[in-house]
Amino acid sequence: MIPVLGYEEQNVAILGLGRSGMATAKAVVAGGGEPICWDDSVEARAAAEAEGYTIRDLSKAGAFDDIAVLVASPGIPHLYPEPNKVIQAAWMAGVPVDNDIGLFFRSFGSGDWMDHDTPPRIIAVTGSNGKSTTSALIHHILTSTGTPSQLAGNIGRGVLDLDAPEDGEVIVLELSSYQTDLARSLTPDIAVFTNLSPDHLDRHAGMGGYFAAKRRLFAEGGPDRAIIGVDEVEGQYMANQLVDSFADGRLIRISSGQKLKGAGWNIYAHKGFLSEWRKGRQAGSIDLREIAGLPGAHNHQNACAAYAACRAIGTSPKLIAEALHSFKGLPHRSQIVGEKDGVRFVNDSKATNVDAAAKALQAFKSIRWIAGGMGKDGGIAELSDHLGAVQKAYLIGFSAKDFALQLGDTPYELCDTMQVAVTKAAAEATHGDTVLLAPAAASFDQYPNFEKRGDDFIAQVEALL
Repeated sequence: MIPVLGYEEQNVAILGLGRSGMATAKAVVAGGGEPICWDDSVEARAAAEAEGYTIRDLSKAGAFDDIAVLVASPGIPHLYPEPNKVIQAAWMAGVPVDNDIGLFFRSFGSGDWMDHDTPPRIIAVTGSNGKSTTSALIHHILTSTGTPSQLAGNIGRGVLDLDAPEDGEVIVLELSSYQTDLARSLTPDIAVFTNLSPDHLDRHAGMGGYFAAKRRLFAEGGPDRAIIGVDEVEGQYMANQLVDSFADGRLIRISSGQKLKGAGWNIYAHKGFLSEWRKGRQAGSIDLREIAGLPGAHNHQNACAAYAACRAIGTSPKLIAEALHSFKGLPHRSQIVGEKDGVRFVNDSKATNVDAAAKALQAFKSIRWIAGGMGKDGGIAELSDHLGAVQKAYLIGFSAKDFALQLGDTPYELCDTMQVAVTKAAAEATHGDTVLLAPAAASFDQYPNFEKRGDDFIAQVEALL
């Protein structure tokens, strides 16, 4: 556990008693503070009360009279699409509002572990797509090469649940826009920006607000080194703002699909090969084409980001290359579920938006595509240029009919359920085909989350195999 420091003998209000909220309460107690808890859920309040925590309705008048700080769960919208009433009450009472990420950064730099011979470092990863794979890949490389590491944030454990770090340890955090938007302290040693595509626009009141939430990781605290994906204009803009010259070693630019030139530190993937260039000279190269856990150009971008982060802390290119080959990938992200008679089955249930689905559709040559769910604004119209490898689409869920209208000449079939879609796709697939689940939609019409949707795909495939 990482004790929350700076609130000894003070009341810390906690709004939202899910995983992060309960971990925060424990960490506040460990740091000598007193958690005051609230959640709209009766069950959540009862569970917290059973743990011995004080429950207070934070929506009542005067609720913040003796509160030092309000810690809100990242999942609770605070400003858009409309202000949360409890959070707004804290604003009006002059009480600072933070989240567990802000408390973590505030407390981490003051712990006893800073007396280690080699103080622990933090690598934080954000972006629209690929941040989970990138974070897990960094963690895998570090542990494979003998560097102690823990993985937390939007993946794995909550940040305040982390163990006290060892000498020389590297903490890898995946941070969503929900987490970076509200945190009052963001001070990683290395910060990674993978890419940007439209997502969570209602929460951030549009694309500008969404980008601003991501940018806070770089602008608020100023990491010692920034790794920026420059395949979108937002990344190009941010890379330009962070340093006076690309020759500044504090910036590493990464790309998938374009060769990066200049005297700075550049890492890119082109035609399946990762290349590192520094001060005008090539410093490393890796053939990514045969790494089973990293299929497609989008995963090559993830490999570039992870490679850059590990090079930034001094890991050699040779050791990174060895570790990349042993990476198995993450569940629900281009996950190879099985193969039969030359037909592969790939679970990319995490492809919940069109940009992620486009990257998945470009990773394979002959595709039986399972798509659909709760479609987002615009449906799949933007995928029209990425359907060349799709032999047929098998559409499921609420938006199946709407998706069908946007497929142009691509053959399709309305299947409604995952079981029907997998059965029909498998029956029609031939040697060399890939049956790919890349929904390009949220899961909430049929499943509680994308993980359960992916689990259903896996179960149907396993039943066939």
